[in-house]
Amino acid sequence: MRRRSVIFSFLTLTLTVWAQGYRNPVLPGFHADPSVCRAGEDFYLVNSTFQYYPGVPVFHSKDLIHWEQVGACLTRDSQVRIEGMDEQTGIYAPTIRYHEGRFYMVTTVFPSRKHFYVYTDDPKGEWSDPIYIDFCLGSCDPTLFFDEDKCYFLWKEGEIKICEIDVKTGKRLGEIHQLGVGLGGRYPEGPHIYKKDGYYYLLLAEGGTEHGHHVNILRGKNLFGPYELCPSNPILSHFNMKMQNSPIQGLGHADLVQAPDGSWWMICLGYRTHGYLQHVMGRETFLAPVTWEEGEWPVVNRDGTLQQDMQCKTLQQIPMPLEPSKDEFDADKLSFYWSFLNMPQQENYSLKARRGWLRLLTSTMTLDEVGSPTFIGHRQSEANFTATTKVDVSGLMDGGVAGLTAYAAHHNHYDVQVVARDGKHYVQAKIRIGEMEHIEKEMPLTTNIAYLRITADPQFYHLCYSTDNEHFVHLARMGYRYLSTETIGGFTGVHLGIFAHTLTECKSYADFDWTDFNFLPEG
Repeated sequence: MRRRSVIFSFLTLTLTVWAQGYRNPVLPGFHADPSVCRAGEDFYLVNSTFQYYPGVPVFHSKDLIHWEQVGACLTRDSQVRIEGMDEQTGIYAPTIRYHEGRFYMVTTVFPSRKHFYVYTDDPKGEWSDPIYIDFCLGSCDPTLFFDEDKCYFLWKEGEIKICEIDVKTGKRLGEIHQLGVGLGGRYPEGPHIYKKDGYYYLLLAEGGTEHGHHVNILRGKNLFGPYELCPSNPILSHFNMKMQNSPIQGLGHADLVQAPDGSWWMICLGYRTHGYLQHVMGRETFLAPVTWEEGEWPVVNRDGTLQQDMQCKTLQQIPMPLEPSKDEFDADKLSFYWSFLNMPQQENYSLKARRGWLRLLTSTMTLDEVGSPTFIGHRQSEANFTATTKVDVSGLMDGGVAGLTAYAAHHNHYDVQVVARDGKHYVQAKIRIGEMEHIEKEMPLTTNIAYLRITADPQFYHLCYSTDNEHFVHLARMGYRYLSTETIGGFTGVHLGIFAHTLTECKSYADFDWTDFNFLPEG
């Protein structure tokens, strides 16, 4: 009897591990345009970065649910230069593919519209210098498709186009074939091809990356067409009555992957809205199970929708190391999750000048300008959060400014900052909305140490400061909608960051002891 009980307990535990659900998004915060591939038992995923650097983060997972950033594809000047880029330009829509022991990441730089790819045998290490596609200047969203010993380059240029290339050189080997425009919806994008059961399946998104975004699929017996439409298109969409009240909207730009157990899964982008159907965290990465019977069309999560709390059988879940909320700046280099704006001036950042602190040297470029101010940012990943930093401003000279920001774009950000003027320091709450700049409140700072804090809920951002990290003074609050994509446009989400600049030619600095970003998941 005891043996049967032990066996029953073991089976119950096993079923729990394999059948438990998960929570969407699997990569919260600005993780747009996801693409995924599998290498053996491992999955790797990349996202767009636009004006942020390093370009194209690389994530690793064993179960498609838990992800750990293990590197980035574009980390050197010899690979890419993104200068003068804003929230609508930079590195667009990457695709990652694995073939015969090698990983490839292909992407586009805007506004030049140049396509290129890099490769590596170790996605956790350095990637190659770029191989450029010189026979076309497409719109965006390129991908590679390997079919036995051939490699094909697929991209969007009005219509979806494809041609064979030499993967070692990027040179065109065959004629260019046009595959059409899908169902004729606006902005067809993110095309990917998969071969299964004697068919070539063409997956693409349409409708633009807004509320009307959705995913369609076509198939044909020949790679170059013709392709027939799936009778159940769109196979993924929240642009319908059933999901009109869902906080998740804008689902699209998807990629499919088969797990080692034979199951199929879809990775896609979407965003979580609040209040006025607006979103501030950018487009995020979501996951859905796919049923794909032999010779049939794929069905996404039974009805072509997904939920925040997914109740479905999963792969065996294997958690990854959690990103710590607090960064003490005691390592030799910055953590992967920090991003710069454009190409950073590395001499303005030092972890060695004062051990255990990050020193930011002021630059003459401010957050109000397009370029590379002295700034590092962390993606906002939940609507509710508390972000705090400890800063020593004793090195901040007249004209110097240092602080903590909720940064959506150069023309829309909320800052709690210390300014140096006439030999004294003052703490301010600064609001920048479009062409308007407003100092809500300014108070004298009586010490060289300040604790700057931004808290948020689904309606407001609150700017505060303290001299003891216990008693915080509220300086200002501002609505989240003025940082939302629907209000200001662009393709990125809010970053919480620390910065330093000067309004004079006098170079000075601020030392940051730590940052603590405490994100509170909904529910």
